[in-house]
Formats: sequence, C-alpha cells, structure tokens
Amino acid sequence: MRKSNRAAAGAAAWQVVHEGIEPGKPTLWARATAVPRMLGGRITGRYTQMPASRVLLFLAALVYVLSPVDLVPELFIPLFGLADDAVVAVWLASGLMGETERFLEWERSQGREYVQGRVVD
Repeated sequence: MRKSNRAAAGAAAWQVVHEGIEPGKPTLWARATAVPRMLGGRITGRYTQMPASRVLLFLAALVYVLSPVDLVPELFIPLFGLADDAVVAVWLASGLMGETERFLEWERSQGREYVQGRVVD
C-alpha cells in the first residue's frame, strides 16, 4: 500500500472512531468508553434495560473468541475454524454497538452525558 493510501486510510479510521459514521449517532469511542459504565450500571442495578442473560451471552462470546478452544479447530479445518470465530466476533461487536447506543440514550434521559470521559450536565 502506498504511503498516501495508508495516510488516507488512517484519516478515515480516525474519523469513524472520533466523529462517528452517521451524524447524531454516538462515535465508536463514545460507545467503547460506555461499555464499562453500562456493565457497572447493570451489575449495580441502576441500568435494568439490558437483561442479565444478554450480559452473559456477551461474556460467553468474548471468552469464546479469546480462548484457544473452539468448536471447529483451525488446525483441522482452517477456513471454518476461522469463520466460527469471525461469526461470534461480528455478533458480539454488533450486539455491543446496539446495546451501547441504547445505554447512551438512557444516560441522556437520566440527565447524564459523557464527553471524553467526563460527565456533562
């Protein structure tokens, strides 16, 4: 990849992370920083809109993606072995995107909004 292409790709990635894909929607950075608050709110009982079963599914998916043990091992069937990890990772990422958007909307409805890690009232 040429240097100018790498720079353009880097600039586009920076824009997606810090400015968002769609105007008015939370940025990827805002969503990522909301995950610990969302889980903490769910554990303490302040945020009850996400079922506990969904939290457990997210944790199970994370463990599955990170663990060396797979249902379809990469050693025996390389393409399918990677595909099952990719499917679980995509499900986890899309699920977290939706949940964090709902959580950030809930935070705004509670009068709390975080900008760059700080509460804005």
